[in-house]
Amino acid sequence: MRKERSALSDETFSVADGGFLIERHIADAMSAAHWHDHVEINLLLEGRMSYLFNGRQERVEAGRLVLFWAAIPHRTVEVTPDAPLVCIYLPLVDFLGLAIDRDVRRSVMQGRFLVAPQPGPMDAIQLPQWVEEWQAGNAARRRLIVDEVRLRVRRLVLDTLDAPDAMAERQSIGHATVQRAELLTELINTHYAEPLSLTHLAKLAGIHPSTANKTFREVLGISVNEYLTRYRLARAMQRLADTDDPILQIAYESGFGSNSRFYDLFKYRTGTTPKLFRSSVSRKAGNGQG
Repeated sequence: MRKERSALSDETFSVADGGFLIERHIADAMSAAHWHDHVEINLLLEGRMSYLFNGRQERVEAGRLVLFWAAIPHRTVEVTPDAPLVCIYLPLVDFLGLAIDRDVRRSVMQGRFLVAPQPGPMDAIQLPQWVEEWQAGNAARRRLIVDEVRLRVRRLVLDTLDAPDAMAERQSIGHATVQRAELLTELINTHYAEPLSLTHLAKLAGIHPSTANKTFREVLGISVNEYLTRYRLARAMQRLADTDDPILQIAYESGFGSNSRFYDLFKYRTGTTPKLFRSSVSRKAGNGQG
């Protein structure tokens, strides 16, 4: 599990430390869903691939930039053999500090899978170049790449606003197990603020609790309770960044039940406190980064 740190540093560019990173590799199907606390930007250079994201299948073709908050469990399920993929990991605090449409930012943090309306020919040239320059290790060029990525994200958001109906179509996988997982994730997304046990969730879905957990583990590779915890944290982080609501109020309205439980989980999962996380986001916004 990748843990987020409060800010991007010039000295540390490790994904494991929560920093910015860009890499190129051959895409392959994942055996289980995973998550980390970055906003992930991907560009498939050849072929096609499908992501299982937030319980739904997202089909993407080569040349289309995609962006999503990777704190929500995700998994590649279908990939063209030997397809090259460029992955960019942008720290959440950097994404939140960008001067972009607030509604789009909120929708990304609530589980929207953003896809460029059209393939971008320049992306297929620019992103591999970023990878090469990043690997060369020059600090000044690395800082420039981070700035260029921020600008590219801002353009992607504007392109999305200009063509809201050109998003890649969200489709459900036909398999009954995945359809059950999709229903469970939708129920969690709707009822996360309420006291929500596995038994109650399974009842809402009309299935047995053991079936619910088995379904989740088979499709996403994690338990229902683990997904619920991650989703609650994701929503709390969104409110910490977007509002001035008291932290205690956010804790309760995100479904944590107590301030101490929220604090302990937040510190364990992100490596910082809710208060410091909020201040780091405000600092970036105040500095006009992006």
